[in-house]
Amino acid sequence: MASMASASVAPAGFSYGRPPFSASEKLRRTVVVRAEAINPGIRKTEDKMVDSVVITELNKPLTAYCRCWRSGTFPLCDGSHVKHNKATGDNVGPLLVKKQ
Repeated sequence: MASMASASVAPAGFSYGRPPFSASEKLRRTVVVRAEAINPGIRKTEDKMVDSVVITELNKPLTAYCRCWRSGTFPLCDGSHVKHNKATGDNVGPLLVKKQ
């Protein structure tokens, strides 16, 4: 009776033995970043959409919160919406929280 060699089958995406890429092969990934408007239709007649909220108990008299998701100090606004608005034609601005 001939002996049957057992074959192991790796799940898809896996390999046994050498890694899928040798040291000379490089995995290259391309990341595409597109500037897109984040405000598709809310109050588009305004030059810049800014809201204010008045609260009696705050430490600061005024705090600006980011709504463009581009701020380097998120969740606080750092003015990044200006560049975003120029690139996309959007009109997003910060949420201003004011102490009453």
